[in-house]
Amino acid sequence: MGRLRQILARTGLVLAFVFVFVLLVAPSELGRLSPAAFVRIPLDGLVALAVVLVLPPRGRRIAVVTLGVVLGLLSIVKGISLGFSAVLDRPFEPVLDWPFLVAGADYVGQSYGSALMWAAVAAAVLLAVGVLALVTVAFGRVARLAVAHRRPAASAVTALAAAWLALALAGAQLVPGVPVAAHDAYDQAHQLQRGAGDRQTFAEQLSTDAYRGTPAGEALTALRGKDVVVAFIESYGKVALADPELSPQVGAVLDDGYARLRAAGYAARSAWLTSPTTGGGSWLAQSTLLSGLWVTNQQRYKTLLASDRLTLPRLFAQDGWRTVAVMPATTTPWPEGAVYGYDQVYTAPDLGYAGPRYSFATMPDQYTLHTFQQRERQPGHLPVMAVIPLISSHSPWEPVPRMLDWDAVGDGSVYAAASGSDDPAEIVEQRDRTRVRSAYRNAIAYSLNALISYVETYGGDDLVLVFLGDHQPSPSVTGQRASRDAPVTIVARDPALLDRVAAWSWQDGLRPGPGAPVWRMDAFRDRFLTAFG
Repeated sequence: MGRLRQILARTGLVLAFVFVFVLLVAPSELGRLSPAAFVRIPLDGLVALAVVLVLPPRGRRIAVVTLGVVLGLLSIVKGISLGFSAVLDRPFEPVLDWPFLVAGADYVGQSYGSALMWAAVAAAVLLAVGVLALVTVAFGRVARLAVAHRRPAASAVTALAAAWLALALAGAQLVPGVPVAAHDAYDQAHQLQRGAGDRQTFAEQLSTDAYRGTPAGEALTALRGKDVVVAFIESYGKVALADPELSPQVGAVLDDGYARLRAAGYAARSAWLTSPTTGGGSWLAQSTLLSGLWVTNQQRYKTLLASDRLTLPRLFAQDGWRTVAVMPATTTPWPEGAVYGYDQVYTAPDLGYAGPRYSFATMPDQYTLHTFQQRERQPGHLPVMAVIPLISSHSPWEPVPRMLDWDAVGDGSVYAAASGSDDPAEIVEQRDRTRVRSAYRNAIAYSLNALISYVETYGGDDLVLVFLGDHQPSPSVTGQRASRDAPVTIVARDPALLDRVAAWSWQDGLRPGPGAPVWRMDAFRDRFLTAFG
């Protein structure tokens, strides 16, 4: 029995060491996970053991618990960062990104129901507490072993520290972007410092606005009498037009649609915009385009909302347009609408949809556009400027409905019998990558078809449409470290309007090619105002 106890104790010690080591050296980005990425020397662990070895017994006990908790917190942040890289294709930034966790919970709630959301939140909390406890206990066991063998432990720490320094100076990497001389705690501290300084940087950018003193009635003179619609297509990224498995279907929708629009007298120009986000965070892209500022995180977003920035809707409003936001993904009151300068905000409950949900999408895009037309573009209406995020192409890319005759859309109850696929919603997230990409392609094609059909049906000489992708989809579609570019297109039947954007050198048609201009998304507002002011 004594020998068995000894074996179990040694096994537990080995497991504790391996557990702590793996957590310390694991990369924080999913695309960099490989066996070679774990061949590293963790500075965090060396410093922690050095502190334990030099402290007297009383201070050591407190230090072991404190260091265990700190290492546990670093492990939790690293785990969150792995999740961020899977969805948003970037690491987690502790100061700036906590609101994304709330957004993630809301996504689960809207896509799968509140019961699953709360179950997921509870599981995440329990997992975090469990990791903290396990890391603290495991580090305590490793620390006790080091103290019991102080001299060899000190020699090992010294030798590894010297090796770490040499590898750090050499910049050694077995996996690109993953230094063998690991310094994750330092990286986190640097991120904290950078996040704290970002507030001041953005405040300085916010204080500069070339259009701040523009007199009312002079910002958008070339668009007087026109209805201007800015439509964001969820997750409509460059991958939809550049990936050989996706582009044939999506490109055909755009090419066929443009042929029909050309026959009806319309023309279009297209290019690329680089989004401040990828995989999610649509509100960051929307605020970037409308404000002309590079809104990359929630801290910047909140700072923008607390300002008097002249957004595009506000500029249209002061020039006499009725300004409207149609927000089908927003299920609660949206006070931010007043900050943007909208006269009217339609959230999902305001749109009167009586049909079934499509996972995250509260309603199909065709219904959203139909209801906008019925509410805001009836004969005799005031010129309207509308911002409309279209969400049928939002992940998890549930099967989309068929396109209907516009006169048949009604209150949406017809969609109960208008399913376009036999792929059940409950298995959407269980599909392999090929089926996920196929569902994404179909959803993008549906959103584009709805928008093109809207122009065919309800357009006219007075309609100007700008439609764009808010960001690329998640890495489950694009792969890791894809570009952040998304297509942008302007459509009008009045040739004088497109003459005004000739200097942009955008390409003819609804589909930008590889050589089309690429702007950062925050450049759009000022260039749009310059062209039409």
